[in-house]
Amino acid sequence: MKIIDPHLHLFELSQGNYAWLQPENAPFWPDKALIHRDFSEPDLQLDAPLTLAGFVHIEAGFNNQQPWQEIRWLEKTCKLPFRSIAGINLLLASEAFISAITQLKQYPSVVGVREILDEQAVDYLSKPNVHQNLAQLAKHQLIFELQMPLSNLAAVDLLTNILSELPELKIIINHAGWPPHPSTQSGSQLQHSDAQLFKNWQQGLALLSNHQQCEIKCSGFEMADRRYSVKWHEDIITSCINDFGINRVMLASNFPLCLFNSSYAQNWQKYQQNSIFTTAEINKLCYLNAYRIYNF
Repeated sequence: MKIIDPHLHLFELSQGNYAWLQPENAPFWPDKALIHRDFSEPDLQLDAPLTLAGFVHIEAGFNNQQPWQEIRWLEKTCKLPFRSIAGINLLLASEAFISAITQLKQYPSVVGVREILDEQAVDYLSKPNVHQNLAQLAKHQLIFELQMPLSNLAAVDLLTNILSELPELKIIINHAGWPPHPSTQSGSQLQHSDAQLFKNWQQGLALLSNHQQCEIKCSGFEMADRRYSVKWHEDIITSCINDFGINRVMLASNFPLCLFNSSYAQNWQKYQQNSIFTTAEINKLCYLNAYRIYNF
């Protein structure tokens, strides 16, 4: 079984800035030291019969002012087939933004860009120059990797308007749009401390699934809960498939952050051993969809 991992990060601390990995900077995780070290392609080890056929590297804060430096480092370092998602500043003035993406497109691995929106999503998506810059991404056929909570319906509403205006803009939702994590489990039912927040996430998921230029990656579960339940994990993936369809969903590792919960190999074993999916469905979720979506 071949795997394409569509969401991972590699670090070389002596080469990049990685300010977010420093203990004095957010996120203030007590176990952050676990990932405060170098991670390179040889660390991406899978157990037979799984084979890593390629991966998508997502910007990791290597150099937020000169994001092309991370891409240059990756293309000198990596041997496996890979695609890269570069960092970008969506707030740049139009001319500076066009210059930035023109420079990034000189690197053959680049297929898109990301800026983490999260709690700033409404502010960003309300700005005219952000609309203009997203239009430039569409024009240059670059993916925008979207990281924000889909439970923020005000942000989802702004985004759906943009997608309607820019039908050529390709969006890939990161980490399943941050589904709220349940506080308790009673039997087979998960109990959410804020049921409305979870309903909002479901609504946001459904709204974005109506736009065919949107696809979604399921990963990052360990950031919500280091010991997340199998039931929650399965429910979120199933919800994404129900709305987006089996051909627009990808499973990913979020390496090395997945190490907060399990090893890289164990992360993919859990996906493969999931009894709620057929072998053909797993092949799409773990390989074929990423192969097509990221133009391998």
